[in-house]
Amino acid sequence: MTARIRALVISIAALATISGVPGESIQAAAAPPAPAVPPAALLPPETVPHASARDGFDLTSALSARSGRDRAESRVDVGGCEDVVHGRLVGDDAAGQGFQSAVPGGQVSELVARLTNPPDLAAWAAQAGRCSKVTVDDAAGTALSTVTVHPTPVVPGAKTLSYQQLLTLPGQPPELPGLRLRTVAIAADDVLVVLRDAGTTGLDLDALAVAAWHHAAGPLGR
Repeated sequence: MTARIRALVISIAALATISGVPGESIQAAAAPPAPAVPPAALLPPETVPHASARDGFDLTSALSARSGRDRAESRVDVGGCEDVVHGRLVGDDAAGQGFQSAVPGGQVSELVARLTNPPDLAAWAAQAGRCSKVTVDDAAGTALSTVTVHPTPVVPGAKTLSYQQLLTLPGQPPELPGLRLRTVAIAADDVLVVLRDAGTTGLDLDALAVAAWHHAAGPLGR
């Protein structure tokens, strides 16, 4: 991985984390706060194979620590693709808990959130299809974002989303694979579970997301 790709990994992957700056901030500002999510709703650390350096975070605190400057610093050459490129599934009206863990080949993140205005995962998948190949231009340089929508895991009573994003440099040789980001989301009523891994983790993210969904059901009273 070149130094420039490493810079893009730090810059773009940070923007694409599940605790990133949300869209629709003007609409969400007037929304009532979502009920709290207990830390017990998170998967036990031993559930993710070979995970280490597990860092937890509170979603409300993570969102309030970010500013609209992040959105202004990164530009996308196709209108309406910003949220897809940066993986902004979570809105300002969310309350939740999450963690990020180092795993062999990359890192994995889990988020369990309650939202007063949950995302429409079917509409998100359709938008991801329209934003399948766009150019990102930010302080780290220019990168190409290629998004592929995958078949989703079946969860009774819930909507699901599964997609992969590949970030590469323009003209990058095939032997340099770039940065791979994989996202699986499950939503029903006011609850959203998102798992995302970055790199070549080899994790079965669909299975982990379904496990996280079922694990969160008890603590959330579902």
